Amino acid sequence: NLQSNLRGLANGGDAAVALQLRQQRASDRHDAPLQARAVLGGDALRGASGIASINQASGSGNAEFNALAATLADRGIRETSDESLAAFASAGGQARAASGTPAGTRDVAVESTALRGFEGVLQLNQIAGSGNATGNQLSLSVQAVP
Repeated sequence: NLQSNLRGLANGGDAAVALQLRQQRASDRHDAPLQARAVLGGDALRGASGIASINQASGSGNAEFNALAATLADRGIRETSDESLAAFASAGGQARAASGTPAGTRDVAVESTALRGFEGVLQLNQIAGSGNATGNQLSLSVQAVP
């Protein structure tokens, strides 16, 4: 499994943030587990605050990412290019499990007690299985108050 959490924060007159991520797996063999489960439970992050980036994977050959870019600039709004927000995750090109393999059970969950009272930015990827790709991106630009 490939997992990444990226953060870029900038403050100032010419503040700018650029994040780039490339996750790629090719020609990998991975299993196909009969049981795969990813659960966020109990009191996980109860009453927490801030930025939380979570990648949970049960299985193999998966790619997950979270990316957050934030700027506090003295001068107004700036245009952000697609390249500076670029993120790429790929679990493609992998060998598949043999045909005839039983389907099994794969599930993900967030229990009702988890995250209770959490305040802030939450980026959550949960995967149960094999050969999946998922990601979250957030870009925020705020003008400083004089």
